[in-house]
Amino acid sequence: MSTDETAGSGPLSFQVTVDCGDPHRLSRFWATALRYEVEHRDAQIRELMAAGIATADDAIEFEGELAWRTGAAIRRPAEGPRSGAFRVLFLGVPEPKTVKNRWHLDLNVTVRGEEGAHQRVEAEVGRLRELGATELYRIDSVEGFHVTMADPEGNEFCVQ
Repeated sequence: MSTDETAGSGPLSFQVTVDCGDPHRLSRFWATALRYEVEHRDAQIRELMAAGIATADDAIEFEGELAWRTGAAIRRPAEGPRSGAFRVLFLGVPEPKTVKNRWHLDLNVTVRGEEGAHQRVEAEVGRLRELGATELYRIDSVEGFHVTMADPEGNEFCVQ
């Protein structure tokens, strides 16, 4: 059987997992940055606690709801059958980030050569700064313009 026969007709769903120090804070940053939704697990946690499967030690209160202590997730807003197919999971780990990312996200807010592209990138950089990102450096060359930034825990990403 060929790969094409088993792959299906659309793109595969995926989940990106990010190790971090504070999964709830970072999930809130990235949900706002990407215009995604934070997954709310309050009802699920309460149900599992009532059944004796989870305990109070497994959860924390975050923004007025119960959340899993060790992780949080975000997903695309519910807009269709594959809305939850592109998910980001943030898992708490004890060690801080110490080196450059091996890979990163590029947030594409423009199309190459588009009128007003610089202004759109600048506006997005400003919005992300207000959310807690920091600007690391800029590249403006014949190949294009982008700004490399870091999220609140230092993970690099680009805005172009």
